[in-house]
Amino acid sequence: MGARIALIADLGESFGAYSMGDDEELLKIVTGANIACGFHAGDPRVMDRTVRACVERGVGIGAHPSFPDLIGFGRRAMDLAAEEVRTDILYQIGALSAFATAHGTRVTHLTPHGKLGNLVITRPDYAQAMVEAAQAFDPSLVIVTQDGEVVRAAQERDARIAMVGVIDRNYEDDGTLTPRGTPEAVLHDPEVILARTLRMVVDGTVVSRTGAVLPVRTDAILLHGDGDGALELARRVRTELLAAGVELAPLGELIAGRAA
Repeated sequence: MGARIALIADLGESFGAYSMGDDEELLKIVTGANIACGFHAGDPRVMDRTVRACVERGVGIGAHPSFPDLIGFGRRAMDLAAEEVRTDILYQIGALSAFATAHGTRVTHLTPHGKLGNLVITRPDYAQAMVEAAQAFDPSLVIVTQDGEVVRAAQERDARIAMVGVIDRNYEDDGTLTPRGTPEAVLHDPEVILARTLRMVVDGTVVSRTGAVLPVRTDAILLHGDGDGALELARRVRTELLAAGVELAPLGELIAGRAA
């Protein structure tokens, strides 16, 4: 049996009169959407439109919570208490869930955004706060993460997780992403990225920035739709995975199937 994964992307990140990303085209490619919940991007109208479009295309609905940092797009560190992190995440899932319910669907996964997404990997208190929020909302909610504190917190509470492969970023020898600002942190060559994607999904390994071969579990691949050539690369990733015999599925369905 071949590999079975989800293709996910961040959507609904426009705000008011400001437009970001090409959601319409990404929805033709992905099986799951990480939808901004209003703290770093998105607003009620954008959330409503995005959820409706996902339902029309059969794309899985995921919450994309962030620090309350609209001006900084959620990319700045904020020294919040763990209780603030827990309640902020719960608030954002609830906001998106209202629109999901209105359109006859439900939120099936959660992918933390920006600096919050970085810090839950390294801070046990933030990781525990996010897992607690997800479990309190819906124990079946799938938490999308990378190796680190979230995995440990999820195991303690028997929470569902999905490991995400970030195909256009370098990895360090410990399995974490190379920090932005470090030389070679971001990969740009489409051929390198495509080869890396297939290796992660089919072979279950990734080569670190220093050349070490690391084992990786990849339940989902994160695609981007912004930047020069990003959409074309996303299309090629989907095409190459299908050609390699990889089955694509919404994240909630995929993880539920593995748990059955």
